[in-house]
Amino acid sequence: MSKILIIEDEEAIADLEKDYLELSDFTVDIASDGVEGERKALNEDYDLVVLDLMLPGKDGFEVCKSIREKKDLPILMVSAKKDDIDKIRGLGLGADDYMTKPFSPSELVARVKAHLARYERLVNTNAKPANTIIEIRGLKIDKTARRVWVDGEEKQFTTKEFDLLTFLAENPNHVFTKDELFTEIWDMESIGDIATVTVHIKKIREKVEFDSSNPQYIETIWGVGYRFKM
Repeated sequence: MSKILIIEDEEAIADLEKDYLELSDFTVDIASDGVEGERKALNEDYDLVVLDLMLPGKDGFEVCKSIREKKDLPILMVSAKKDDIDKIRGLGLGADDYMTKPFSPSELVARVKAHLARYERLVNTNAKPANTIIEIRGLKIDKTARRVWVDGEEKQFTTKEFDLLTFLAENPNHVFTKDELFTEIWDMESIGDIATVTVHIKKIREKVEFDSSNPQYIETIWGVGYRFKM
């Protein structure tokens, strides 16, 4: 449920806006002056601010500037002043919209919904998915960045070395034959070329194992293939 802050010194208007927004399933707080409104906006979590321009303590321009410097959320400025210069100034300070009083409460609700939907789309568009990380006993594999660390020291891997290590680490305790690994990583039948897998396993062990003859990660299952130990 989205949380709205109304900063409005006219009690009757603030209460009417609050009633209509709550009927649309928003949670609403009211601040009756600019100082209180600025404090609440900066110190509490709101999804949108409805900000009157003419306020005691601090005017809406000052409050808008202060909020925008520290937070990225929709600010809907409202005012009885109809001059274009005030609208231009408000939007220039970071307000997302400017409504001139009097306006219908239903129009306010519609604009609030529209701005919340727009911000949600922007957040979803700009959000970067977190890197996919595999961590096992000092071995860290960043699948997204294709980087590998062993006890905090980064190691350099070729493309196929990285793919082979990642595949085994994602399927621990499963024994894979050399043919299966070749098909999985090289995406083709081995046709007797399974020595390629052996060479790559050797290279990987040189980079991740402290003792290649007694590996702690990639174990040889004699006569079968390899297994990543958990």
